[in-house]
Amino acid sequence: MRKRPPVLAVCIYACAFIVGGVLMGFEMLGSRYLFPYFGGGIGTWASLISTVLCALAIGYFAGSAIVAARNPSQGTIAVAILIAAGYLASVPATADPVMEAILNSLGDGALATLLASTALLLVPLSLLGTFSPIAVGLLTRSADEAGRVAGLVYGVSTIGNVVGTLLTTFTLIPAIGSRAITYIFAAVLAGCSGVLFLNPAKQAY
Repeated sequence: MRKRPPVLAVCIYACAFIVGGVLMGFEMLGSRYLFPYFGGGIGTWASLISTVLCALAIGYFAGSAIVAARNPSQGTIAVAILIAAGYLASVPATADPVMEAILNSLGDGALATLLASTALLLVPLSLLGTFSPIAVGLLTRSADEAGRVAGLVYGVSTIGNVVGTLLTTFTLIPAIGSRAITYIFAAVLAGCSGVLFLNPAKQAY
């Protein structure tokens, strides 16, 4: 059985919670970026939710492929989180021109709304989606405990999803607005990335 430093587990579970919170929090922020251009109807929400689910599927597949290649490391997820943070940091300055360009060229129909959601959410959320499968690979010491570890990682991440959704919707958006929250999310992700970089540890299979 492989040794697993206690600090490693604490860092990864804490980051799972934070990444989960930012992921769903940014989905809620996505509605604020899209609504002025494409409205707040069910079509816009369908586009947002579909994009988030596609992004997570991409992230899960990519993360699982890295684990299958027996090359999971904290550095891998730290880089993915850092790139996602950089993308989020660029959103407040670029979202309006992108939304306007899509609206002007495609109108406000289903294709335009899907494209706008994709431009806003797909890249950062796909990167964040790689976290959970790689985290499971890092924390699993033996085949016998794989199910328990996977349940814990995804459970902690899901609790973060709930907290991020509620906190963003009912507290942060009314208090400080979407763009400021986006910068905060980017800074929080950068902090998670830094914590993971500080203690690099590659599991030996």
